[in-house]
This record gives sequence, C-alpha cells and structure tokens, in this order.
Amino acid sequence: MSGEITFADFEKVEIRIGTIVKVDAFPEARKPAWKLQIDFGPEIGIKKSSAQITVHYDEQALLGRQVMAVTNFPPRQIGPFRSEVLTLGFADEKGDIVLAMPERPVPNGNRMM
Repeated sequence: MSGEITFADFEKVEIRIGTIVKVDAFPEARKPAWKLQIDFGPEIGIKKSSAQITVHYDEQALLGRQVMAVTNFPPRQIGPFRSEVLTLGFADEKGDIVLAMPERPVPNGNRMM
C-alpha cells in the first residue's frame, strides 16, 4: 500500500464513465494494445485512450461497453498516438488487465462519487 492521501486529494481526480464507440488496432505499441475512442457525453465529448487489454477483449467485445477512466490527466504521447484519458482496470493473476466497469448502465460523463 502506498501513502495515504486526503479526501481533498481524491476529489481532484475525475473518474468518469464513457462508452467505447470505436476500437482500432495499435500495432506500433510496445505491448499489444487497442486504440479506443470513448464517448463521455456532451460536456466532455469523445476522447482517445490506449489500453493494453487485448488478452481479455477483442474489438467486438469492446464496442458499446461502458468503462471508467480518469479524464483530467494531461494527454500522454504513446508512440504516434496521443492518449487523452486513462482507461481504468485491474491486473488478473497473470498480470493481464480486466476493465473497471459499472455494474449497470449509467449516463456517459457521470463522475464517480
């Protein structure tokens, strides 16, 4: 476990829900990854993210799926791709990523409470 943070620190992190609307291969990535376009609703719009989730998810399994992402990090250049949000997930027993998702649909752009 890392050091404790305050609730005020946590409030600075915007974790929001969005729906994956486009998935593209990312052959230039060092580790297998998808390039995602995620719709966070009218306030934020569609943002791009690179995600190393190819072991558990193919393109068809991702399209239309709601995912959680940090939306207020600065963009990050990953090779030729500019990732605008950090899609959230957890490593399984082999270290492969499983997406963090809501239990049921919620409106795109909603912030985690």
